[in-house]
Amino acid sequence: MSCSAAELTLDSNNGRKEKVKGFNVILKDTILFPEGGGQPDDHGSIQDLEVVRVLRQGAEAVHFVPSALEEGSEVRPQGGLDTDLGRQRSSIELDTASVKPGEMEALEDAVNNRIRAHVPVNVRLLAIDDPDVEKVRSRGLPDDHAGPIRIIDIEGVDANMCCGTHVSNLSHLQVIKILGTEKGKKNKTNLIFIAGHRVLKCAEKSYNTEKLLTSLLKTGPDEHVDAVDKLQKTIKRLQKSNLTILRDMAVLIAQNFKMQPERGNVFSLHNKDGDNEFMNIIANEIGFQDTIIFLTVGEEKGAGLFLLAAPENLITDVGPRVAELLQGKGAGKNGRFQGKANSLVKRAEVEALLQEHSRRRSAGEE
Repeated sequence: MSCSAAELTLDSNNGRKEKVKGFNVILKDTILFPEGGGQPDDHGSIQDLEVVRVLRQGAEAVHFVPSALEEGSEVRPQGGLDTDLGRQRSSIELDTASVKPGEMEALEDAVNNRIRAHVPVNVRLLAIDDPDVEKVRSRGLPDDHAGPIRIIDIEGVDANMCCGTHVSNLSHLQVIKILGTEKGKKNKTNLIFIAGHRVLKCAEKSYNTEKLLTSLLKTGPDEHVDAVDKLQKTIKRLQKSNLTILRDMAVLIAQNFKMQPERGNVFSLHNKDGDNEFMNIIANEIGFQDTIIFLTVGEEKGAGLFLLAAPENLITDVGPRVAELLQGKGAGKNGRFQGKANSLVKRAEVEALLQEHSRRRSAGEE
């Protein structure tokens, strides 16, 4: 076993690349597969040290660990998390911009027929100058390739160069289910699929979802789509009606305030179901040259929206302070300061602040 100081570039939590210091460990043999050929590396540990990455250098698998190990000592690598091409589903890239109708169904049938036929998968090791090397499919060898070439031969289906992990018989895959395709990069298509126990898990999850929907929608599985479609249309109609009611309510609220003989110079209102338009209608109807208007919508002590309408000089002085008390951000122009509030808990403090400014304004102190 050898161990040497090293540095590795990894993706950080914020999406940027960062360099991490550690040690490269090369073992006489390993059960941890290095990254390569489209297959991610295995995860595991060596002497309780996490193996952060396993990379291939020539014929060696290089394990990157955070701390040093004593050179020449006997250690045992241990497997940890399963390595796969996707935690929930897998994908492969097809060299085509689109897929014709029926092609995926035909491909799925063909693959499952091979699985049911117990097609063997054989591994051959060939010297680089062996004539058989030219007969197998390949994307080319890495520049630092060393040692024999590993050929994976799926009897009667395909033979290609690959150093990855494989089943010894297609029947071990159990079954494959193609879920669909997605647009890939550069005129390519990504084929999405699951295999083996994941197909069973997917079927179980789908059945449980179906049972839950049957209970909620009070219809059989064949009617779920129609039932949801009807619900969505009903919700849209109700939302439209609710918006109309809110607009009418905003006008009535403003008119009622203006009709009060002793209405004061500050108008404050909170409405859980309102929106920006609701607040702006009230501000427009009341007018804010002589009245300070403070409006909020959203959860009473949670997040929401706010609007402060008042004479321009007061907006400049008080607007930022209101946003601060509501733990939010806003912007002001033309006698209005509005924005998002992360918390409406201190709404009463804002009202007190505005009342004080109104008092001082009436007393000629501003």
